[in-house]
Amino acid sequence: MMIYGLNTCSICQRARKSLEDEGKEVSFRDVRAEPLSEAELAELIAEFGDRLVDRKSNDYRGLNEWLKASEAEAQILAKPKVMTRPVIRDRNMLYLGWDEAVQKALMPD
Repeated sequence: MMIYGLNTCSICQRARKSLEDEGKEVSFRDVRAEPLSEAELAELIAEFGDRLVDRKSNDYRGLNEWLKASEAEAQILAKPKVMTRPVIRDRNMLYLGWDEAVQKALMPD
């Protein structure tokens, strides 16, 4: 299982700890330190579309108007922190966020 996020993101840390506590083998990739390739980003955008950009974040609000009008791919390539986090890959499945539905899918009772 791979978590894409930020080392400083509390939700990413909580997801990682919960999954590890459940005995899952988890790898973590900080998308600032090791940005997504264009192919990886294209796959995530194909799966999640514009939901991949967190438009409520301060980082998104700080983008210039040109970037705000750009595609999600350009926004994330320019400022990885605007990516909604975490993105979790479990084999061939992708999950966005750490809400109750994602937790149930990854940690069934």
